Amino acid sequence: MLQLHLKGNTTDLKQGIDHLKDEFGFEISSDGIVIQLQHVPNSATLAVGFDGKEGSIQYTTRNTFFRQLSRWLAFYNDEKTFYKEETVYFDKVGTMIDVSRNAVLNLEGAKELLRHMAKMGFNQAMLYTEDTYEVEGRPYFGYLRGRYSKEELKALDDYAYDLGIEMIPCIQTLGHLYQVLQYGTHAEIQDTSDVLLVGEPETYAFIEKLITNTTAPFRSKRVHIGMDEAFGVGTGRYKQKNGVRDTFAIMTEHVQKVVEITEELGLEAMMWSDMYFRAGSKTGDYYDQNAEVPEAIIKEIPEVNMVFWDYYHDKPEAYRHFLMKHIEMKQKVIFAGGIWTWNGIAPNYGKSLETTKAALPVCKALDIREVFATMWGDDGAETPAIAALPGLQYFADLCYRETVDQEEMAVVFESNFGIPFDAFYLLNRLDETPGVDRHNLETSAGSKVLLWQDPLLGRFDKRIEGLDLTTYYEELAEQMNRITDETKSFKELFAFYALLAHVLSKKAEFGIRLKTAYDTKNLKSLSELADVASELTVDLETLRLAHQRVWMTYNKPFGWEVLDIRYGGAVARMKTVTSRLNAYLKGELSALEELEEEKLLDPTSKSNGLGRGFYRDMASTSKLSGV
Repeated sequence: MLQLHLKGNTTDLKQGIDHLKDEFGFEISSDGIVIQLQHVPNSATLAVGFDGKEGSIQYTTRNTFFRQLSRWLAFYNDEKTFYKEETVYFDKVGTMIDVSRNAVLNLEGAKELLRHMAKMGFNQAMLYTEDTYEVEGRPYFGYLRGRYSKEELKALDDYAYDLGIEMIPCIQTLGHLYQVLQYGTHAEIQDTSDVLLVGEPETYAFIEKLITNTTAPFRSKRVHIGMDEAFGVGTGRYKQKNGVRDTFAIMTEHVQKVVEITEELGLEAMMWSDMYFRAGSKTGDYYDQNAEVPEAIIKEIPEVNMVFWDYYHDKPEAYRHFLMKHIEMKQKVIFAGGIWTWNGIAPNYGKSLETTKAALPVCKALDIREVFATMWGDDGAETPAIAALPGLQYFADLCYRETVDQEEMAVVFESNFGIPFDAFYLLNRLDETPGVDRHNLETSAGSKVLLWQDPLLGRFDKRIEGLDLTTYYEELAEQMNRITDETKSFKELFAFYALLAHVLSKKAEFGIRLKTAYDTKNLKSLSELADVASELTVDLETLRLAHQRVWMTYNKPFGWEVLDIRYGGAVARMKTVTSRLNAYLKGELSALEELEEEKLLDPTSKSNGLGRGFYRDMASTSKLSGV
């Protein structure tokens, strides 16, 4: 095992080093390689070096020490001598992990992510909790959803602190609260199905309770109060009580009252900025270039950090335009980009890297001092959060460099995570399929669409005709199986994705083959397809178990029931296909009505891909639930 002798004051670093040394495979010893530590807090320059005999690390804060330590170890294993510098461009480099879309990181899963973040130089982390935290006296808040106890959050805060990472509570205080409001236990403070009732004293007593409970376990004196996408604000009970009011006025009143609470508690608040810009747009679009927030409204906004979120544009001009609009609001501006863990069942690295590449240089140029990367989990958190690592490494590197050196990043990534960057990046190919533009900027979620779409209805079959996805996914499965066999890291993750590619090699074009065989009365092909359907019932169950293993490694069990239902439905439908085909082949059925229908081009998908959306729209064209 590599032995290191760190010369300098390591008192504040010791706990973090202990958390990381086993993963990196080193130990601290007075007989080890000497590394001179230079703590230069007022410098923007970071550096690592080795002259063949002795090493050096120059750092500014604890998080930059751990980043530079990871880089020193990577280059030591790769080069005989080296000296490399980086620059601190931002005061805060953070992540926000969604734990409100069913997947709630368990403590070990969260700690693993924190260790990986430390290696990359992040110094801020948020767990996005709509209802997944404990609120005293509110038993239905986070009920059966895997909510965190105060003790769990304190344990994570302590662990993050050791690694130089500030954990900041991140909640909602206006919209996105359907999971809280669904029981009717908060009817007195409810405006619409997911928005709180503005202006009522009971509402602010409730919000104060949320803020005191969520901030109690953390050292940080900052809090993210949410406020995004509260589309129905003022349109439900509020309208009945107060009549029609200007959205700007409602928002400003609410923000003022919530910030009063945070100020009284000695907290610095940040909020998503979109509702102000949506109100200032004739189309309600956050990214409307012509949206204007009136000067009179700007003057009434209390002191609150404005978080501009944008993970969609791939041109710097768009970020420059909207960041300037935010600067005009005369508040501290924070930028939130995104690592696309919410595209579907697989990560979209192409979109992640291209949007990051466009956004962060503009943030540097405009002297935005705080940035973070979001990792949302829309529609059931089918993509494991750990799959974000290539996107996070790229985001972090661009925070410490003018441009990303791909070769250097690859060396550090493999040292950090035990797997080549290009190998991990293969996950991107699950969605960047034939027919999809390079980098998948239009966010086609082919692997999700083709996994869940009904095999008899084949809603999206017309869109993929002629692409030969069978061969494509067969080859991808082979590549991923090789990685699973060769690597010691993330074996369960790659085993799951290799199985997904294998299932898609059979299922992606199953509906097309089925329709063709039926229309041409090719009974031999129909018989073969009945066998394939029978195989897929087994393959889908194997895939479910592989996905479950990854889920349970990183997450609490709550929320997995949703994916059990999805996989169970896919297996059941394959059994139905088998039974109906066999009945038809035996002459027990004169026709298969589903296959009598002409297949149309789905109008919601796109010419350069399958688009992305929700499970309910893929599994059936009928209503899955509701009136």
